[in-house]
Amino acid sequence: REIRRSFVSMLFSLRTAALYSATRVPLLTRMVHTEAKIAELGFTLPEMPKPLGSYTPILRTGNLVFLSGHVPFTEDMKTLRTGKVSTDYTTEEANKIAEFIGLELISTLKAELGDLDKVTRIVKLVGFVNCPAEYTDQPKVINGCSDLFAKVFGPERGTHARSAVGTNSLPFNVPVEIEMIAEVSD
Repeated sequence: REIRRSFVSMLFSLRTAALYSATRVPLLTRMVHTEAKIAELGFTLPEMPKPLGSYTPILRTGNLVFLSGHVPFTEDMKTLRTGKVSTDYTTEEANKIAEFIGLELISTLKAELGDLDKVTRIVKLVGFVNCPAEYTDQPKVINGCSDLFAKVFGPERGTHARSAVGTNSLPFNVPVEIEMIAEVSD
């Protein structure tokens, strides 16, 4: 009898625990709200236009997504910004352009994933700066995008490897182009 009573007591405990956890799951809140963070920071994601060439803006393989180079549109997302950094744009202005490209990259991620909380880590950025040969502040320009990702995704998910490269020309004479690799979950 004692064994039977212990067995019934154990079943009751398991059933109670199962019911408790079943009722608690919907009440749990997500730990990360990337889109809420974007709004809290005062940003809105631009709606990306169709690609300007024969490529896809994002390609997923396994748990990695590769984002093609994104270029800076004006706020209306119809016209490209053009010119060289240090000639037509200051380093500070180009930094803001890189930040906007970061929003474009995040917008592309959102369109692909549906939920930005699926981004587990920004793995790498490669930033290209259209500038004269003597210009050497490319890292300060690309910091605009890197700093945005740190703010939006936090240090755990937003800190990444990076290259910042100066070049004498970019497609359509844009001042900055940035591509990205990110790790995502299902």
